[in-house]
Amino acid sequence: MIEAIDHIGIAVKDLEASLPLFQEIFQPTDIHRETVAEQGVHIASFKVGEVLLELTAPTSDDCPIAKFIAKKGEGIHHIAFRSDGIGADLQRLSDAGIRLVNEEPVDGAHDMKVAFMHPKSTNGVLMELCQSALS
Repeated sequence: MIEAIDHIGIAVKDLEASLPLFQEIFQPTDIHRETVAEQGVHIASFKVGEVLLELTAPTSDDCPIAKFIAKKGEGIHHIAFRSDGIGADLQRLSDAGIRLVNEEPVDGAHDMKVAFMHPKSTNGVLMELCQSALS
């Protein structure tokens, strides 16, 4: 079941160039950095209240986030929702006719399993489901 908003993904061309702006705005005390090779991204994330902001930069010019930035520019990339049963949620969504980018969860940041819904099925919004890989 989908429980809450987990994070908001913001696509940036250059993590190091973009991070100071977000630090000035939100003044985070703890910034998590990680590279997710499977997704082709470098991330820097921090909490704003109960929600993570995840700055996401490409690791190469041909990874999906680089293609997104080339087509749409920097900005909000996706909204991620925390699930307590990602497999069951994916099945339910598929059965309801929602087009999935990932039929099965893949590795994501923060030791999460993640799967995306295609924006053509969700009114133009790229949505992600995520669940702790440890649960």
